[in-house]
Amino acid sequence: MRAGWIVAILATMCAQMSWALAPTETVRPAPRATISPNGAATVLAVALSPRPQARGRVPQQTVPFVASNPGGFAAWQAGFRARALRAGITAQTFDTAFAGAQFLPRIVELDQNQSEFTKQIWDYLDTAVSESRVRNGKRYFAEHQRVLERVERQYGVKAEIVAAIWGLESAYGSMRGNSRVIDAMASLAFEGRRRAYFETELIAALRILQSGDTVPARMTGSWAGAMGHTQFMPTSYLAHAVDATGDGRRDIWGDSPTDALASTANYLKASGWVTGQPWGMEVTLPRGFDYAQTGERTKRPVRYWASLGVRLANGAAIPDHGQSSILVPAGSKGAAFVIFDNFHVIETYNPADAYVIGVGHLADRIAGGGPIRGSWPRGDRALSLSEKIQLQHSLERAGFSPGKFDGIIGPNTINAIQRYQASIGVTPDGYASARLLERLR
Repeated sequence: MRAGWIVAILATMCAQMSWALAPTETVRPAPRATISPNGAATVLAVALSPRPQARGRVPQQTVPFVASNPGGFAAWQAGFRARALRAGITAQTFDTAFAGAQFLPRIVELDQNQSEFTKQIWDYLDTAVSESRVRNGKRYFAEHQRVLERVERQYGVKAEIVAAIWGLESAYGSMRGNSRVIDAMASLAFEGRRRAYFETELIAALRILQSGDTVPARMTGSWAGAMGHTQFMPTSYLAHAVDATGDGRRDIWGDSPTDALASTANYLKASGWVTGQPWGMEVTLPRGFDYAQTGERTKRPVRYWASLGVRLANGAAIPDHGQSSILVPAGSKGAAFVIFDNFHVIETYNPADAYVIGVGHLADRIAGGGPIRGSWPRGDRALSLSEKIQLQHSLERAGFSPGKFDGIIGPNTINAIQRYQASIGVTPDGYASARLLERLR
């Protein structure tokens, strides 16, 4: 599941290099196959998101590659057919699925151009949790309330969280993706940079077809292969999709979102969802707060933060939901959140902090909550992927190793930034800004 946006691809990369985007919000009747949020471009969406590992997040791409011999696609297909048959796929299933299959250069182009996609978290949230998306979310929640509440009772996952994932992954089903999954993933497998990954997903897709859950013509999704209302990659589908309607098929592609919503809840439950625990909550930090204590790796009991003067944004005490961390995704000048284990569960769906906050905040808004109260440093521009890599190299040269030079501002890089900031007397909030890069240079 990490189910999918290009979601699938747009998200993983998004997670890695920048914030994932969210599909556009115009909600219209959903045809059986439309454009997916990840599809041609995650349409606005986590334009970089190979769905979560479990969902099937797409591994990070490396050196750009252009297939110089598209005619070689037939030769690759013949070799892959032999491998698929050895894996238990029948000749009939394979030949039916690949009838008319073709190499699609546009799919490769979309994949190669996603790495520079970047967006500041506040810009992402402006789209992901816009007033229209909240309004549509409340409407679709009301329309499917019985299903969502049944799913919550069965899996223990808050109904609004499932609805929010649906909203971000496919704009509540209006943008499920119209790329033929077999063609899209075959093109990426043939292209070669992540052949093993996409061949594994292709074999999973063939197993789905062989099981009778759907047929090739209906197996559509994003350009990266993420499918259905909540954008599952094929391997995640096999592991977590459920038949909630009782019709004998696990149908995440059709007009009814029931199977997809239940499958998403099943995925989150299998990933460790804690029933009754929030994903996180907005907080205010006291004057003089030590920002070196922020970050996902620093976990403390709620009472510890309370003893320092950390309060909810509305001034109330933080409810005690166990171990927690303080997250400041835009540094000391942006909003702050206390996050719990369920934050990390949503991360398995898509590892970008912006995505997780988007899901959590959209869920809160659907449930009747208000906007984020804290401000954002809206004058700050986003760093490009190349600049993030430069930042990591500069930290290494300064003696604060980030571990890898991949452009992903994850826990290791944030920790390196905090240590560097502390060494020069700057608030150690771990925020990767253009000003910080200039200073390192």
